[in-house]
Amino acid sequence: MVPARGVGGKRIAVLGLGRTGLTAAASLAAGGAEIAGWDEAADARDGAREAGVSLKDLSTDGAWEGIDCLVVSPGVQHLYPEPNRMVLAATDAGVPIDNDIGVFFKSVRPDAGKGGGPVIVAVTGSNGKSTTSALIHHTLAHSGRAVQIAGNIGQGVLGIDPPGDGEIVVLEVSSYQSDVASVLDPDIAVFLNLTPDHLGRHGGLGGYFAAKRRLFGGRSLRRAVIGVDDNESRFLASQVAAMTDPGTTVRVSAARDSAGRPPSVCVRDGGIAASVDGAEVRVGLDGIRALTGVHNRQNACAATAVCLGCGLGAAEVEEGFRTFAGLPHRTQIVGEYGGVLCVNDSKSTNAESAAMALKAFRNIRWIAGGLGKESGLAPLSDGLENVVKAYLIGHSAREFALQLGGTPYAICRTMEDAVSLAASDAEPGDTVLLAPAAASFDQYPDFEARGTHFIEEVRKRFGM
Repeated sequence: MVPARGVGGKRIAVLGLGRTGLTAAASLAAGGAEIAGWDEAADARDGAREAGVSLKDLSTDGAWEGIDCLVVSPGVQHLYPEPNRMVLAATDAGVPIDNDIGVFFKSVRPDAGKGGGPVIVAVTGSNGKSTTSALIHHTLAHSGRAVQIAGNIGQGVLGIDPPGDGEIVVLEVSSYQSDVASVLDPDIAVFLNLTPDHLGRHGGLGGYFAAKRRLFGGRSLRRAVIGVDDNESRFLASQVAAMTDPGTTVRVSAARDSAGRPPSVCVRDGGIAASVDGAEVRVGLDGIRALTGVHNRQNACAATAVCLGCGLGAAEVEEGFRTFAGLPHRTQIVGEYGGVLCVNDSKSTNAESAAMALKAFRNIRWIAGGLGKESGLAPLSDGLENVVKAYLIGHSAREFALQLGGTPYAICRTMEDAVSLAASDAEPGDTVLLAPAAASFDQYPDFEARGTHFIEEVRKRFGM
């Protein structure tokens, strides 16, 4: 655990007592703070009480008297679509607000911009940030570097071992986290892409973009890795380049042969061409199934830029990529059965991310549906050419059916029915792909449960 610094003798409220909140409370207590924890869910309060966290109902009159700071968990909305009543009460009382990411940076970076301490790599983006973070972590660890991973992936960042000088921390940062953190000061910041998502939480696309671009304002920044395959990202790259020393901003692209003026990393002739630090290097991608598809090529480009910036050679980067197994539920190869490839991309919870999976495979028997987003399948209007047939499940099944144009489909409702019908229809050379383009909450607690159910049904239907 990373003990919080600068909190000794302070009384700090922690709102939201899930995994992140409990870790933050423990870190703050280890730093000498008095904790007043609260969660509106009774089971979360019970768990916190068992963990030794002192509880205080922060919704009562006078609850904020004597509170020096409020630390909020990512799931607690602060302003949009409407303010959380306890956050609003805290702001009315003039209480400073932070989160575990801000506490982490203040604890490991007391002298920001002066060198020393760990090397912090922060990764954000609408799609691909988990895979990119995991790929960076795996490649660095495979090469023998001391590295830990945390944040929006794995454990809360305050739960890692205290990082030593020169140790690398790979930190996946969601917009919920970057929007609130009092300090964001990575050595290497990564911005992959921007597509509309979580807009209600940020008051629109502009607020969502603003939350993510905050990664690039720290004093320790020495490398900014920015995907340039969408308008906002290209604008950000140009803006960061104007704020930083020449050579700091590395543009990466999977869609264009050149990502722009050097330094840059792009896909060329089936591999990665990197023009960074005054050198031209190549990283091969042939045969790496875990990095299939344009979206994973972009992830690999960004990871290449980071790993080269951490001192790895091109051969070390390629070896790390070749030993990377991928992440569950993110274009995860479940297996190949009688010539039929089965792929679990349950993490595709919006149409934009599903589009990436649909471009990565051919002859697709596509399982989609769930709790559809506001845009439905509109972003996929020209991306269905690889789909042989759609098998629609969940709350939005009939709504999705109306948006498929001439693509054949079947209303299946459940995962069992969808996999069963897709398996009976499939022929050698086909791909059975779960890429829902929708949230899971109509039928499952989360996308992981949905993906796990898909895997179970695939193995059952294909005779495993």
